[in-house]
Amino acid sequence: MTPRLALLCSGQGGQHAAMFELARRDAASAQLLDQWLAPVLPGLSLQTVLSDQDLLFSNRLAQPLIVAATAAIWSALQTQLPTPELVAGYSIGELAAWHVAGAVPAPQAIALAQARAQLMDACLLPQAPQAMFAVSGIALRPLASLLASQRLHVAIETDADSCVAGGLQQDLLSATAEIERLGGKITLLPVTVASHTPLMAAAVAPFADQLRQQLTQDPALPLLSGLDAQLLTKKEQAIEALSQQLAHTIHWSACMDACAERGVTAALELGPGAALARMLAARHPHIACRSVSEFRSLQGIVGWLQRL
Repeated sequence: MTPRLALLCSGQGGQHAAMFELARRDAASAQLLDQWLAPVLPGLSLQTVLSDQDLLFSNRLAQPLIVAATAAIWSALQTQLPTPELVAGYSIGELAAWHVAGAVPAPQAIALAQARAQLMDACLLPQAPQAMFAVSGIALRPLASLLASQRLHVAIETDADSCVAGGLQQDLLSATAEIERLGGKITLLPVTVASHTPLMAAAVAPFADQLRQQLTQDPALPLLSGLDAQLLTKKEQAIEALSQQLAHTIHWSACMDACAERGVTAALELGPGAALARMLAARHPHIACRSVSEFRSLQGIVGWLQRL
């Protein structure tokens, strides 16, 4: 039986030195990747970036590189996989998802990721550095109240007692003791902008303008909106979803539930890292979940899906 497949597009945090190697085993995708990355890395070699953690996790490079990695592996796999039931993306992965779904060519998606990063970086103030961090061990409602009292914000809801939060570094420092006193565990993330919080509000309108210019066709596959887990099928919906998510909470737990409600039986995470596959497997164990990063060959991915 052909699996009902969901494609999951990774966000920031899972970049690694080998993040392009699997896609490069397909000659056509390797050639496309070189073309796509040339405007992203003026004066830099890809190897230099991949071997330098500061560059690899810098917002200005991380966002377009993640979209490029997702586009490249999709280019290598697209003709060999069953038609997906839906596509869902996490943070910058939501932009990559609109490419995977056929709404925007890879070069334009990567350019939009560059623009997105620049607009978000423009929301930073040198004297007020921002931070993103994962919190677990506290129920979401009281945690959200606690964060708000410290001028921090829930950025991504991931479970009933866990989330990704963002705000100013100084506010996180002052809130840490109270979060830990209530039994919460904090993990600082390698992201330097407080995505999906009001600190990014100034980026929303200009990014919507960019999207209006670049998104000219409807997707061929349905997508889940990170804002509310609704199924999207029109390019106009992309403009709203992709711009508003910059400054509003992502409801990823609802997106995972929507995958289950749509009858998804298998999920494949494209792009670097395996966090989305792990989260979905933990929340809905009946769905077979893997990340491309877990495989040693492209044929291994195809074979896994064929065996389901």
